[in-house]
Amino acid sequence: MTQDTRGKVLLTGISGFIGLHCAKEALEQGFEVVGSVRSEAKENEVRATLEAASVDTANLSFAHLDLTSDKGWDEAAAGCDYIMHIASPFTIANPKTEDEMIIPAVQGSLRALRAGKAAGVKRVVLTSSILSMMGTMKTGTFGPDNWTDTNSTEISTYTKSKTLAERAAWEFMDTLSDENAMELVVVNPGGVFGPPLGKNITGQTMALTDQMLRGKLPMLPNIAFPMVDVRDLAVLHVKALTETSAKGKRVIAATSDPISFIQMAQVMKDQGYKGPSTRKAPDFVLKFTALFDREAKGMLGMLNMNLSANTSATKEVFGWTPRAAVESIQDTADAVRALQH
Repeated sequence: MTQDTRGKVLLTGISGFIGLHCAKEALEQGFEVVGSVRSEAKENEVRATLEAASVDTANLSFAHLDLTSDKGWDEAAAGCDYIMHIASPFTIANPKTEDEMIIPAVQGSLRALRAGKAAGVKRVVLTSSILSMMGTMKTGTFGPDNWTDTNSTEISTYTKSKTLAERAAWEFMDTLSDENAMELVVVNPGGVFGPPLGKNITGQTMALTDQMLRGKLPMLPNIAFPMVDVRDLAVLHVKALTETSAKGKRVIAATSDPISFIQMAQVMKDQGYKGPSTRKAPDFVLKFTALFDREAKGMLGMLNMNLSANTSATKEVFGWTPRAAVESIQDTADAVRALQH
């Protein structure tokens, strides 16, 4: 490891779609990165993926952590200046039991914060979601002051898990009394699009794009929400490590305007792809499918959603200008098509 860096970051979930991009950005911005993985095979995969993307991995090392176990967290955080906690279970489909998703999400956030406190880190940057703000709103604009009601029966398990994990993090911070105590910044991304760094297209966004391109989705549900390009999201995460005025803030990382599934499909059609359909599915189709399909059930709460995001604070604090949604969707489609077998 070279000593001349901007600080050392424990980055959980480094092997994921967002994690890889954040690792690339952090290393390129001069940070030393300790990435959490579950196995040595994942270490090799992450290093190879970053090196294939022309990233110098001299300042990259690894720790083996699990969201549901205390083992290794304090050791991984020791000597770190920052923690970027990205790891969290993510599927649109509702799991068989809520706890499968909620327990790792909440406990993982608390383990990251406890390890940070024990190691004396300056700041934790936690990845949440705009879902923790949108609640059951269907139209209008949400912002950092909004919170999703986790008692609502209309929200998906994933939405509940992200909201509870973020709430637990803020409540943990309320227990810290020292003026110079560790700081927290929460980044709340919209739907995350953009090209993957590696060859893995099994994530939710990639899988959705893959199905659209293959013509596997003859009709699309009437859902629209703000989105973000993974490359812009990574920039924001790394800036959030050191931006003084971000302390204690919930940062919306998304376009202000909602983007619908049908708009996404239209962008791909305009690119010349033949597979995507722009037909809107009648509401009853999703409601009926939800009776026996967990993924459809997970999307029910978002049906007829058309929400905008108040991103003024993000732009003000970070001087952030995200790339256009059209560019992000086009790049996603091209990347997925190139990786399709």
